[in-house]
Amino acid sequence: MSPEGPSRRRLIGASGSAAVAGIVAGATTTYAVARGDDTPAAGAPGSMTPPPALALDAAIPFRGAHQAGIVTPAQDRLHFVALDVVTKDPAQLRELLEVWTRAAERMTAGAEAAPGGLVGGGPNRAPEDTGEAYGLPASGLTITIGYGPSLFDERFGLASKKPTALKELPAFAGDQLDPRRTGGDLCIQACANDPQVAVHAVRNLVRLGFGVVAVRWSQLGFGRTSSTSTAQATPRNMFGFKDGTNNDKAEQPEDLAQHVWVDKDDERGAAAWMAGGSYLVARRIRMHIEVWDRTSLQEQEDVIGRDKKEGAPLGQRTEFDTLDFSKKGPDGKTAIPVDAHVRLAHASHLGGIRLLRRGYNFTDGSDGVGHLDAGLFFLAYMRDPGTQFVPMQRALAKSDALNEYIEHNGSAVFACPPGLADGEHWGQDLFA
Repeated sequence: MSPEGPSRRRLIGASGSAAVAGIVAGATTTYAVARGDDTPAAGAPGSMTPPPALALDAAIPFRGAHQAGIVTPAQDRLHFVALDVVTKDPAQLRELLEVWTRAAERMTAGAEAAPGGLVGGGPNRAPEDTGEAYGLPASGLTITIGYGPSLFDERFGLASKKPTALKELPAFAGDQLDPRRTGGDLCIQACANDPQVAVHAVRNLVRLGFGVVAVRWSQLGFGRTSSTSTAQATPRNMFGFKDGTNNDKAEQPEDLAQHVWVDKDDERGAAAWMAGGSYLVARRIRMHIEVWDRTSLQEQEDVIGRDKKEGAPLGQRTEFDTLDFSKKGPDGKTAIPVDAHVRLAHASHLGGIRLLRRGYNFTDGSDGVGHLDAGLFFLAYMRDPGTQFVPMQRALAKSDALNEYIEHNGSAVFACPPGLADGEHWGQDLFA
């Protein structure tokens, strides 16, 4: 289903619907376009063959079995926003979700937010697109939506539709949560390889929602901190360490089915709409950069449990060597300390718990006393936050050596519905 109206981004001189068709036709061998959803494209279904690299300016299909932006190869830039619904009219909310669907599909395909674009409505009305991404390529834009627990209160008659796994996260030891960076009725995650394209997407969806929703908090991110595909190299976080080496990958459909996607048997009755979706946990983790930068290399590596240069587990040689928690160092102690982050976060110490991480670095200026307000905007997708993220975070909060250098000051959880078939829109099942 192609978005209507002219494209705002030009490819080889083409414009309008021809340009959008050219984007798709020219990318049929790439990971996401070939499948039309968030599943692997390379080889036969379930193949472990790495997908070919996705062109940085390519378009990623909006519709499919799962929402794009979850196992899609992680783009370089993020604009994330949490919103409160300010209307009391459920019909207005439903209509907005339908409008957002059309706008999101257009923007991810390379079109402006609305058919009128920069000139729609004439000189005496506001343009129907803000224009800052006009002429830019699609840049791998994905737009992912989620619903917070508070959306299912008494306001809109959605209480019976609330998934059983969608619950506010409990308090964790060491949390220093700022209410201005916590919670939300809705969230929008826009990822792209151009920051202006991601910002444009969120800006226009918020503009379309004026009077129905209001921004609660937002976060910009740069430099992905996880790989969601075997075709991607492991990135580094703001502490300079490789991050997410053992993350679940798009080429592991069995692991994704077990740990990421909600199964049809997980939710029954009115909440069955979540089958094929996933739960998102967002945590803003400030890193105490200045303290870390004065810490010795040995201490840094002991805290993380990996070599800083290669990313190898301590006691091993290369990044992807198996973590051996029993191996001894020259001093007779375990090479990976008992309070090292990689040990406490490893599935073998958590009853097999795994998450699909999709976080980003951030730097939001200084805190007013000469320290950088920087760190990790942690995003993770999972099948059930209560049985996956909660026990993991409790274990880390209890004894992780990394806690000395970080603080969690923002938090939220959202239910991200499954992908859309042709003709469907966000909120359709929610308000059925």
